[in-house]
Amino acid sequence: MRYAHTVAQVREAEGELMARLPEGALMQRAATGLAVALAGRLGRVYASRLVLLVGGGDNGADALWAGAMLARRGADVRAVLVGEPRPGALAALRAAGGRVVEDLPREGLVVDGLVGIGGKGALRPAAAALAERVRDREVVAVDLPSGVDADTGEVAGAAVRADLTVTFGTLKPGLLLARPQVGELHLVDIGLALPPAPVEVLTDQDVDDLLPCPRPGDDKYTRGVVGVAAGSQTYTGAAVLSVGAAVRAGAGMVRFTGAPHAAEQVRARWPEVVVSEHDGAEVVDAGRVQAWVVGPGLGTDDRAEATVRAVLEQDVPVLVDADGLTVLARHPEWLLGRSAPTLLTPHDREFARFGSQVTADRLGSARRLAGALGVHVLLKGDATVVVGPGGPARVNATGTPVLATAGTGDVLSGAAGALLARGLGPLDAGSAAAHLHGRAGERAAGAGTTSASEVLAHWPARLAR
Repeated sequence: MRYAHTVAQVREAEGELMARLPEGALMQRAATGLAVALAGRLGRVYASRLVLLVGGGDNGADALWAGAMLARRGADVRAVLVGEPRPGALAALRAAGGRVVEDLPREGLVVDGLVGIGGKGALRPAAAALAERVRDREVVAVDLPSGVDADTGEVAGAAVRADLTVTFGTLKPGLLLARPQVGELHLVDIGLALPPAPVEVLTDQDVDDLLPCPRPGDDKYTRGVVGVAAGSQTYTGAAVLSVGAAVRAGAGMVRFTGAPHAAEQVRARWPEVVVSEHDGAEVVDAGRVQAWVVGPGLGTDDRAEATVRAVLEQDVPVLVDADGLTVLARHPEWLLGRSAPTLLTPHDREFARFGSQVTADRLGSARRLAGALGVHVLLKGDATVVVGPGGPARVNATGTPVLATAGTGDVLSGAAGALLARGLGPLDAGSAAAHLHGRAGERAAGAGTTSASEVLAHWPARLAR
């Protein structure tokens, strides 16, 4: 598991550590880690060129100290100053042979030390101008790219787009939520003693450990039975995709129930699925299940309303997606009194149907909806987040823009529903499914394919360790 902490938590931990260390020791730890990362990026330090963008804060000083270390090894280091840098760090750079220049050099690896984790809002004009000028350059950001909010990932105007971000002590939520700005992410341990993290990220190993293993004596019922109430006479593809994902995600049995045309398509594509032609309130007659998926391609008419309501009245975990979310937004009272977990999986426009827009603080937006409705929310997007009414949030770190295509959300909902039926809680089921969904998208992209069917075809049954 990887963890991310807020700026306030980092500042408190830094203060406690600095009180025990000699003055400047913590900054030297950070600068040394940065210098090592820069040397690795350069490949050869001697005669290489570095361009430092230096603001007046600590990360500007980190850039100067790291630049001094590399200048002593023969690098040509030049610094462009924005504001008043730390005097000791600037003196160290000059003593090592580094130079301060007025204009941005045309060549060299750029090191972004303009604004640190305390920065809020838009960059000031001089910093914003430099951020724009280095947009097509190779950039390494110090702690986080300048112009990105460390807590929320908000980008309010011009911001540095980094190829590599070297961050210190712990990840910050904004680094996970502003992935296009961050590039490759490298963490330098500087010895912080941190409290429990409010934000978590699953690794491949974490997901591998979460997925239940079939055991001797298992049968299709003990491995989890998931019901899928999806599709309609008009929309059949969503039913086929969500059911297929439930099969691929390892459910012991998948029961599909829906309109006759959708049922016909599911039966033809997935012969291992138990299919019944019920919709409306009769969907619960499909048979005993351990979790439900309701909503993909369902429509929003009276029959769809009856379907969603009947499923939510069952005392098992329920995942609501797509049209089911539209219906539920009209009847949030159906969630009252539910004792079993509920997982909602909206994208931004579906989220807005519940009465509020997704703000630049995606985690905060999802937390507020989860708290208001007493559910877990998987908010889909470039950085998918999974949150409940309390406890840590999860941010997904896998995926590709290939997943921004019709039907991939149906794949995600079917897989997450299967994991709910297999016994995972909504936080684990949602975040593990999102992780695997991202990996499947990456595999599909690598094979040159983009459709939801191809994403499903590349779904990993179990991750290689």
